[in-house]
Amino acid sequence: MREMADQVVARCIDHIATLDRQPSCGDVDPARAGDLCRSMREAAPERGTPLDQLLDPLFRDWIPRSFTSAGPGYIAYIPGGGLYPAALADFIADATNRYTGVWQAAPALVQLEANALDWLREWMDFPPEARGLFTTGGSMAIFNAIVCARERHLGADIRAGVLYTSDQAHHSVLKSAKLAGIMPDRVRPIESDDRFRLRMDRLQEAIAADRRASLAPFAVVSSAGTTNTGAVDPLDAIADLCAREGLWHHVDGAYGAFFYLCAELRTALRGLERADSLTLDPHKGLFLPYGTGALLVRDGAALRAAHEATAAYLPAAPHPEDFYDPSQHSPELSRGFPGLRVWLAVKLYGSAAFREAIAEKRALTLDAFRRVAALPGIVVDAPPELSLFAFHLTWPGATRADEDRATNALMEQVTARGRVMVTGCTTHGRYLGRVCILNFRTHQRHVDALVDDFAASIDSIVAAETARSDRS
Repeated sequence: MREMADQVVARCIDHIATLDRQPSCGDVDPARAGDLCRSMREAAPERGTPLDQLLDPLFRDWIPRSFTSAGPGYIAYIPGGGLYPAALADFIADATNRYTGVWQAAPALVQLEANALDWLREWMDFPPEARGLFTTGGSMAIFNAIVCARERHLGADIRAGVLYTSDQAHHSVLKSAKLAGIMPDRVRPIESDDRFRLRMDRLQEAIAADRRASLAPFAVVSSAGTTNTGAVDPLDAIADLCAREGLWHHVDGAYGAFFYLCAELRTALRGLERADSLTLDPHKGLFLPYGTGALLVRDGAALRAAHEATAAYLPAAPHPEDFYDPSQHSPELSRGFPGLRVWLAVKLYGSAAFREAIAEKRALTLDAFRRVAALPGIVVDAPPELSLFAFHLTWPGATRADEDRATNALMEQVTARGRVMVTGCTTHGRYLGRVCILNFRTHQRHVDALVDDFAASIDSIVAAETARSDRS
C-alpha cells in the first residue's frame, strides 16, 4: 500500500510543482478530442494491470488534455484552486471509509463536518439556528434551497408556484427548479439593467402580474456575482421585497459569497446575510477541489423539514437535538465525508490566510482592470464588483458584428499564447471578453502576463478586422 501511495503522490507533486509551466488551456484540441476518446474505449479487463502502467498514460496523456484549471494562468470561467491538503483529507476519508450518513454511526466525525458548516455560517453572519449541508456544487445547493422554499410556501400545491430570477442567473437555477417540480413556464427570468443586475421594477411588476393571474409567487433567486460579468444583484432591496411579499429569498453566492470575508466588500454584498438560503462554493472562494459546494438555510428547521425521514433499519433512538445529523438535513443517506476537506484546510491554514488570499485576488483584479481598461480599443462593459470584469474591443467604424468577432479573436489569441486562459460570454446581445481572478496560485506576475498578452494581440486583430471591412 505504501509503495502504491508513493507512486501516486510522486506524480501528483510533480504535477502541482509544474503547474506554472503548463499551458493554461492544456492540450485541448476539439478537433482531435473525439478521436482520442474513441481510441480510449475498452471493455472491462479480465486481468489486472500494474499501477505504474495505469498512472503513466493518465498523467502523461490524459490529464494534460484538459484545462489547467488549477494553474495560476487560469483566469477563465470561475477558477478553482485545489488545495493539496484537501486531497489528503479525501485520502483519509476514503481510506478509513467511515460512514457519516447518520450521527450515531460516527458522532465525532460528523461533529467535524458540523464545525465546518458552523464556520461558514459565522463567516456569512447567519444566525445560530441556521443549518446547512455540503453538496457537490452550486447546482445541488440551489436544488435543495428550492425544495425548502417549495415546502415552506407551496406545500403539495406546487403547480401554481412561481419562481423569479435574473436573466443573468446561472443555468442551474432553471434546471434545479425543474428537478424540484417547478416547471420552466413557472420560472420568470427578470430583465437586468445596464450593470447586469436584476431590475427591481421588473421584479415587482412580474410578481404583481402573477398574483393577478391567481398564481403563487414563492421564491426569488438572486446572484452574488454572476458567471457572465460578476454582477451582484441588489440583495438588500430584494430581501426587503421578499419580506413584504412573503417570498423565500435564495442568494446564489457560488462565485462571490466568500468575498464577504473582506471588510471592504461588505457594502457590495449588503443583504447577503439576510437571505433565507445561500449557495456557497468552497471549491471557488476557498480554493478547494471541485466537488465542494455548500448550502446554508437561515431557518434550520426548514432544511430539516424538507429532508427528514426514518426507516426501520435506521437507529431507533433519536440523537440529541443539539447535534447535526446529515441524514436529516440532506437528500443523501449513503455519502462520502465532504466536510473533512473543509475542516482540515481551515484548521491547517487558519481563517486569516483565506481572508488574505481572497483580498489579494481582489487587489490583483483591480490592477488588471485598470491596466486592461487603458489598452487601446478596450471598452469596459462591467467593472469589477468582486474579482471579475467584462469588456469588448472596438475601433472607429466598427459594427457590433466586427466588435464581437474581434473580441472573440482576442480571447482566443491570448489563450493560444499559453500563459493565461481567458474566456468570453454573450449577454445583452454582445460578445464580451472576461477576466476572472480567483485562484490562490495567481499572483502579480500572472496579471502582468495577462496585460502584456492583451497588448501584444490587439493591434494585429484590429488591423485584420479593418482590412476585412475594407475588402467587403
